[in-house]
Amino acid sequence: MANKRQLKKTINMMAGDLLVECVVTKHINQEARQEDIDNVMVSVLRMQDDFICRVSHPEPGIPAGKYFKILREELAKCADEIVNQLYAIV
Repeated sequence: MANKRQLKKTINMMAGDLLVECVVTKHINQEARQEDIDNVMVSVLRMQDDFICRVSHPEPGIPAGKYFKILREELAKCADEIVNQLYAIV
C-alpha cells in the first residue's frame, strides 16, 4: 500500500489531468455548451475534495489495507464516470 502522501498526490494528479481535458475540450469543440463543461469541472473538483478528505480521515473499524484498496477502486470508477461525462458532451 502506498502511503497517504503518495495517494493524495495521485488524486491531485488525476484531478489536474481531468481538468486539462475539460479545458482542451472547451477550446477544441466550440459547439460544446460551456455550462456542461463547467458541470464536469465542478464534479472533478468535488471528487478531488471528497477523496482527499477520505484519505486524511479513514473510516474507523475497517483495516487500513482494505480501506485504501476500496478507496483506490472507487477513485478509478469515479474518474471513469467523469471521463464518460466529458465524452458525452463531445
